[in-house]
Amino acid sequence: MPTSTSPPRVLGIAVSSPLRRLFDYRPGGSAPPGGWAPGLRVRVPFGRREVVGVVMECRERSDLLLTELKSVSTCLDSAPLPADWLWLCRFTARYYQHSLGDTLHQAMPVLLRQGRALEGRTRERWQLTAAGRDAPAEALARAPRQAELLAMLDQHPHGLATQAILAQSFSREQLKALAAKGLVDSREEPLTARSQPDADHLLADPALPLNREQAVALSTLHERLDAYHPCLLEGVTGSGKTEIYLQLIEAVVGRGRQALVLVPEIGLTPQTLSRFRKRFRVPVVALHSGLTDHERLDAWEAAASGRAPIVIGTRSAIFTPLARPGVIIVDEEHDGSYKQQDGLRYHARDLAVARAHHHGIPLLLGSATPSLESLAKARSGEWRHLTLTRRATRHGPAKLELIDLRGRPRQGGLIPPVLDAIRETLNANHQVLVFINRRGFAPTLACHACGWLAECDACDARMTLHRQPPLLACHHCDRRRALPESCPTCGSIDLRPLGSGTERTEETLAGLFPKVPVHRIDRDSTRRRDAFEQILAEVRRGEPCLLVGTQMLAKGHHLPHVTLVVVVNADAGLYASDFRALEQSAQLLEQVAGRAGRAAHPGRVLVQTLHPDDPHLRLLAERGYAALAEQLLEERRDAALPPFRFLALLRLESAKEEAANELGRRAAGALRSWLTDGELAVDCLGPVPAPMERRQGRYHLQVMLGAEKRSALHQACAWLTRWLEATPEARRTRWSLDIDPQTLS
Repeated sequence: MPTSTSPPRVLGIAVSSPLRRLFDYRPGGSAPPGGWAPGLRVRVPFGRREVVGVVMECRERSDLLLTELKSVSTCLDSAPLPADWLWLCRFTARYYQHSLGDTLHQAMPVLLRQGRALEGRTRERWQLTAAGRDAPAEALARAPRQAELLAMLDQHPHGLATQAILAQSFSREQLKALAAKGLVDSREEPLTARSQPDADHLLADPALPLNREQAVALSTLHERLDAYHPCLLEGVTGSGKTEIYLQLIEAVVGRGRQALVLVPEIGLTPQTLSRFRKRFRVPVVALHSGLTDHERLDAWEAAASGRAPIVIGTRSAIFTPLARPGVIIVDEEHDGSYKQQDGLRYHARDLAVARAHHHGIPLLLGSATPSLESLAKARSGEWRHLTLTRRATRHGPAKLELIDLRGRPRQGGLIPPVLDAIRETLNANHQVLVFINRRGFAPTLACHACGWLAECDACDARMTLHRQPPLLACHHCDRRRALPESCPTCGSIDLRPLGSGTERTEETLAGLFPKVPVHRIDRDSTRRRDAFEQILAEVRRGEPCLLVGTQMLAKGHHLPHVTLVVVVNADAGLYASDFRALEQSAQLLEQVAGRAGRAAHPGRVLVQTLHPDDPHLRLLAERGYAALAEQLLEERRDAALPPFRFLALLRLESAKEEAANELGRRAAGALRSWLTDGELAVDCLGPVPAPMERRQGRYHLQVMLGAEKRSALHQACAWLTRWLEATPEARRTRWSLDIDPQTLS
């Protein structure tokens, strides 16, 4: 029998694969310095190729004979990957019923997946030696440029990076000459080198004064900095939630801990990053999809090593390892972009809750329009509920004014009274935001003679008309089609745009207000890197202008000169089939309304609607989001829907409709039979077609599982997953399990 210190005979390795299992290998090559342990990356033969995997188990036995096992080719690490990261990946794979190998693969930077070492890039830093500090002035009399370089370095006790020196027109030869004389030396340091200010000198800019509500909220957060302390911060737009984040982080970083801040969109990252870097003297790193692979690895390593006390990122940043976790903050916690909608379908907000609980640290979730799930936890007492009802300015939040669209002529989707209000605002030298959540020129193209509509050949959807460049595009499968010269059904040339999108509204406003700049902000107009920030920088100069945009503009942007917000059509989510649609529409309306009147002048919000008498819409306009959320919670309770019930969605798709139907029927039937035998309290509904049944040329069906207890739901999901993996037909049909789905589409 081997002793406890003997090397293991079998390694259970997680490899990126849809199979929910580990693969057994024999240790091969030289063992790492600390011996084999979970968390080491290895290169292993897998099928006909070599892949990077992660050791998850060290064992003595395998179900296979040891002689049948392949050997590890190479160990890539001298030490395991961070333990907190491994725990989070295990939890994520287990909770979301996903392959552990694929979860690990998705959660690590691309370069680590490819086998690169876990180390950030370095830079060279030069500083004076003792001889350099004591050198007499005449020592470099014959080398005046070297003397100037020595004098410049003397002004920087911590030294300067090579690039900063070269930017001042000095040369490498001059640096080498000083080094040869023993007056300067250099050292390699990580690109993100941690500065070490003490708690009294942590801030580069002083904290802003807090009003009474902010002070009470911050005091509550300070009560338990060393324990799991989940708090929902519900504050109207412009009430100073970010200042509370900053002062909470100041307390955490001052204690030598790290802060992780999640924001919903990449567009919010630059402005948040700028504000945080301006406030703190410590490194603040970002993690989002706009980074290069090297930049992402640098930031990941800086966080894992503890050199970066503050980490800011979008959804995937929840998987960033922290050496000394101190607080997790989720801004705009209600936002749907925190949910990954394909592959590993995790929710970053929910993982933040699990991670904060695991580490025993505070968790702060902020929003002006909290999700019903978070509100339910706050009102039950499970989370602390902190509220901010006052804006930092003297003006309160703007009220929604419902404008009846029925029977009124429209230009670019806008009716005459609204156009008059826009004209008055521009004449007062203020700015106007026109919100329309449809890209393109018009939602579709129609034949005025026979009623033909431009529909996508691969989806149950209409193609959107674009003018820049002129074409028809499907926003679901990204197909493109040239504009037809005549109707393909009747041959008529009377083809007309139907409805309005951002391009059409932009064109209309540019024609009506030719002397005023019109800035369109949507996914099409901001594809170029930094285009969004350049437009916002121009808008913040304060000159009168018109902003036309989608929900990209609604989230968290401070536009101090906007005093009028116009919502072109508020009806999209009122009568949708998804039970979350009304909640999400109300959140979006409140968020976009919050862009008005954030500075010296009061704001106004005009909401165009074909249903001004809808009771939900009127409640939102008259009493605000909190009142509507209260009513929606009661409706959800009566209907046994989340947050009072837990859901999972089995999604099936196939190029052949009957194949998806057959597998759906068999899976639902097998699950119902198993549930009956086990007397588990789980409902199984379906299979039914998805709201958009045909998408990207494939047919989509769904089976919904529901339960009052999360544990019962997960038992059923685990059984269903095993059944599908053991069923040959399931290998010919694409399927996935979505735990806690945020949309039924």
